[in-house]
Amino acid sequence: MAGVILVFGGNGQVGWELQRSLAVLGAVVALDRAAVDLASPAAISALIAAQRPRAIINAAAYTAVDRAEQERELAFAINATAPAAMAAAAAMAGIPFIHYSSDYVYAGNKPGVYVETDATEPLSAYGRSKLAGDEAVLAAGGQAVILRTSWVYAARGANFMKTMLRLADERDSLWVVGDQVGAPTSAELLADVAAQVLKQMWGNAGLRGVYHCAAAGETSWHGYASFVIGEARRLGAPLKVDAANIVAITTADYPTPAARPANSRLDCSSLERTFGLQLPPWQVHVLRTLKEILV
Repeated sequence: MAGVILVFGGNGQVGWELQRSLAVLGAVVALDRAAVDLASPAAISALIAAQRPRAIINAAAYTAVDRAEQERELAFAINATAPAAMAAAAAMAGIPFIHYSSDYVYAGNKPGVYVETDATEPLSAYGRSKLAGDEAVLAAGGQAVILRTSWVYAARGANFMKTMLRLADERDSLWVVGDQVGAPTSAELLADVAAQVLKQMWGNAGLRGVYHCAAAGETSWHGYASFVIGEARRLGAPLKVDAANIVAITTADYPTPAARPANSRLDCSSLERTFGLQLPPWQVHVLRTLKEILV
């Protein structure tokens, strides 16, 4: 099949992994922000027209959650207007489009796990920008799959795991929020899922819509930090902090400009059932990534 797989956000955590996972499906053109102005729908449309891809995957996003409270216009340009332009171009060309979304589209006040049909009620400008992007992608009317995920990390780039390792090396104790619950999800897993989804989208034009995609199981930020630091010490990392000195605090103890959902648990059974996948426990890829960072 002629044409390339076009990836936006190629140098980000997920975009970098997509270059690996998609390579077995064909030629990949991965674009970073220097290659295209994500705040310009016209530039995005022109680039897609020039590339004439056979699929588009958008891993680009504005992810500075707290800064988005002051940079709302930029957040919406990258998280909503840009994917709208990509989805419209994909729909016009009749090709698959995969877009990544966020648990932040939910309020996080549901007692149980969130399913795709639950009401969205973002608490922050970042969350509202991601929801606007989802709505625009669906409104474009093409063959689009939206993968909503949570707590993304990788060996590459800045993320919670790497921050905890750095702080555990610098300090004697840590205070970590313990009343927000979700599933740490690796960029590697998200890229592998996208490759599986895309392959099936090519064979079935009816595959489209919103799907939750996160590692199995759940933990708190405190539990996540404790696991990372405990395993890092077991692997021989000379960290100052041990598990006994990681203190759980509440969200109220650590105020931030943007509100976070307390419950980010996502039911991924629809994704698993539709695409024949099994998402591994969150600990599997956390340990794998930790070894990659430390070795």
